[in-house]
Amino acid sequence: MINMKNKKSFIKWIGLIILIVSIVFIIIKFNFLKDYGIEEIKDYIGNKGVMAPVIYVVLLSLLPLLFFPDSVLVIAGGMVFGIFKGVILTSMGSLIGGIIAFGISRMFGTRVVKKLVKKDIAIFENNNKRSAFFLILMLRLIPLFPYKVVSYSAGLTDMKLIDFSLATVIGSLPGIIVYTNLGDKATAFGSRDFYISIALVVILFAVSFAVKKVFKKRETVNKN
Repeated sequence: MINMKNKKSFIKWIGLIILIVSIVFIIIKFNFLKDYGIEEIKDYIGNKGVMAPVIYVVLLSLLPLLFFPDSVLVIAGGMVFGIFKGVILTSMGSLIGGIIAFGISRMFGTRVVKKLVKKDIAIFENNNKRSAFFLILMLRLIPLFPYKVVSYSAGLTDMKLIDFSLATVIGSLPGIIVYTNLGDKATAFGSRDFYISIALVVILFAVSFAVKKVFKKRETVNKN
């Protein structure tokens, strides 16, 4: 007779197999392994008619499991949907993707996550629930680390999903607005609004780089 612990482990692995098979099917179906650029993604999504928003959100949701830059997809989303609708759809897709990564991490643990991320994921080491919430908020506001790395790392802590989701939605909004606005204004190349959108991206990168240096310096001091 299978005991409870082995039963739970069996269910987890069955769930992982189903998830991997589903992702492979979707990747093949969308031909997403092809070297797509912003224009190609824009045309692909834009040609899907009423299903375009759904497909866009699904693709964003799968990003934590794919080796594909999220900024490219978000800019393409801004080009297709505009600033207002684009921000809403991107926020939805990014949150779902974050929750998927969080759930995988929480369910399968460090070993499986390291195979997916292939990076150091000990971002929240020595942090309690309260500080972890504000750390996620800061990492989302100022993208110091890749989106999926933060999501996977958060799942390895004991913080609540609701706290993770709230920090993600609030913290991701400025970056989503900047990149979606860039995509929206890219259709008016050379205009004043276009150059402003470029300036906002540069400012976001500059602030992120400066804060990341301070963050890493503080981490080094704390370890010593």
